[in-house]
Amino acid sequence: MFDFEIVAGETVRHTLDGKRGDVLGIVRSAYLAHESGDSVNPDSYFLRFPDKPDSRIIALPAFLGADVQLAGIKWIASFPGNTRIGAPRASAVLLLNDYETGYPIACLEAASISSARTAASAAVAATALRPDGFAGTRIAVVGGGVIARNICDYLAVAGCVPDSYLVHDLDEASGQALAAHVRGTQHCPADFTADLGAALQADTVVFATTALEPYVSTPFKPGQLVLHISLRDLAPEVILAADNVLDDIDHCLKARTSPHLAEQRSGSRDFVNGTLAGVLNGEVTLSPDRPVIFSPFGLGVLDLAVGAFVLGEARKDGTAIEVPHFFGETRRW
Repeated sequence: MFDFEIVAGETVRHTLDGKRGDVLGIVRSAYLAHESGDSVNPDSYFLRFPDKPDSRIIALPAFLGADVQLAGIKWIASFPGNTRIGAPRASAVLLLNDYETGYPIACLEAASISSARTAASAAVAATALRPDGFAGTRIAVVGGGVIARNICDYLAVAGCVPDSYLVHDLDEASGQALAAHVRGTQHCPADFTADLGAALQADTVVFATTALEPYVSTPFKPGQLVLHISLRDLAPEVILAADNVLDDIDHCLKARTSPHLAEQRSGSRDFVNGTLAGVLNGEVTLSPDRPVIFSPFGLGVLDLAVGAFVLGEARKDGTAIEVPHFFGETRRW
């Protein structure tokens, strides 16, 4: 009851890099459990800073039942300025709590968990929303950071293999690095483009940026699939001209996301077709005459599901670090 463990970032990353197929299944199952009501996923809480408007730290509390039966909270910082010194934008920890007693049982480095569950979410959506596959198509990735790299890796594991990739980033070095990563790991043609418009013409467009306000105002074409992972890239008119799939409707229509702005513009939620779990369950139908946009807010239950898996793997291979006497009092009297 009073055991407490730490799982360090090297262990987390090693586990996830070798188990991407497992993570895809875990994320898919977590979405379905959440849709069925076997979870508690309150609003995320944002800590913002007056003198750093582009930076924030977010708390994502959650409980996931099913075969996880854990509560917990992810505390994730997003400081885009870090990239100027060559450091990752995001850093995070995940605290897991026993559901029977409420006692914390483990703390995991969670930047890798967060990027893996985000990338797996994109890949699950890609397979569900383009069921005919990706042969003969091009995938464009807007943004060349850690999340984008992970998305490309997970798309490959999920079998989403296009004929070519196109990468756009305001920082050419980052974009070129991602293109080289795709060529080296997937043996797939991948080029960098400084032309955003060219990227937006691809069959599938992935947004993985740090944008705070919409900058894409031209609607997509029928047949295009948009994985709008960064949530704030698209103007309301782009959202309203497409079929829209969210991860959780109430969560996504907040915090000035593009779908939230579309709700404010239209005065209703009629533009939302449903959730990704609804698509997976066969309960959501989409029109072939409209583009499809997937906008995931990012659910804490996904972090719990992936974190519980990583903790289990670390315990099995002996890399979880026990912290003796972590709790100061273990008896009431």
